[in-house]
Amino acid sequence: MSAAVDQMFLSSQQARSGGVVRRSLHDVNRLGTLPEIIQRAHRKGFHVIETGGQLVLLCHEGELIIHC
Repeated sequence: MSAAVDQMFLSSQQARSGGVVRRSLHDVNRLGTLPEIIQRAHRKGFHVIETGGQLVLLCHEGELIIHC
């Protein structure tokens, strides 16, 4: 795993406390870490959402319901 992905999952207070982590999709693609982020999130049971040029990581295993 890259240092950027480790920072996102291990060093981020939001990730450690079950919160929300947001990163620019441009930065994620520039670092080439999207597949790593998705893989690690899947292993942890987290949710990854891509919207409006942002990658949103929901750091919990709870059910995801999207209301329009």
